[in-house]
Amino acid sequence: MEPRQGPSEGRTMRVTPVGATVFNMHNAEQFGWQSNEEATHQMDALAEFAGRNCYQSWERPNPKTATNKGYLSNILESGHFSVLEHASVSFFVEDVSRSLLTELERHRFISFSVISQRFVRVGLEDLTVHPTIDEYATVPILEDADEPTLLDEYETAWAESVARYKRIANTLEMQGLPRKKALEAAREVLPNMTEVKMVVTGNVRAWRDVIQKRFDESADEQIKEFAGEVLKWLRLYCPSSVQDIPEEPYS
Repeated sequence: MEPRQGPSEGRTMRVTPVGATVFNMHNAEQFGWQSNEEATHQMDALAEFAGRNCYQSWERPNPKTATNKGYLSNILESGHFSVLEHASVSFFVEDVSRSLLTELERHRFISFSVISQRFVRVGLEDLTVHPTIDEYATVPILEDADEPTLLDEYETAWAESVARYKRIANTLEMQGLPRKKALEAAREVLPNMTEVKMVVTGNVRAWRDVIQKRFDESADEQIKEFAGEVLKWLRLYCPSSVQDIPEEPYS
């Protein structure tokens, strides 16, 4: 079989952090904050600061909660997640589908800024491939080996949709409609595999909610992969705040 060449080649999901909360420890010290650790992550420290303020427990009298990890472990066990809402992370997300966007939008406490299909034209390069399609890409549609592969069928459907989209948009523009009016009508024929570029922001509690619902064996494969990418970054930015989340997807 010839190597596949098409708009999906080389496309992979990218979840890139572009913003994260900074905790000003110097300013917090005037209110009683002190850290007995050299390498507490700022977002974890902010959550601890917020919690200790509630009880003015700056001296850390309890050995179990004297460290940042121990303190936040107690927070996670007790379910007092409000202190995790003060720090947030923003991600720039590429090569995910419209279907992932519609699922992610069900998480009410996450903020979105999404590429506009009314202003930005869609082209053949704007295709995403679902992980399951990618896994079975070379399987023939029928048992006959001469038939198109699963990925061939997928990419053909995309190419046909984009061709119709372009014809509709061009025809409407030739009728004198403004670009955004033409594109808003033409986009109706685009399928869920259309790529979305977006900036997504959530506080740590909100991201935990995404991970606990989507980093799961029963979740859609694409959003499970997305949740795993978010978790990977949270383990760098605020490891104590996600210390209870397993390395492998929930089952």
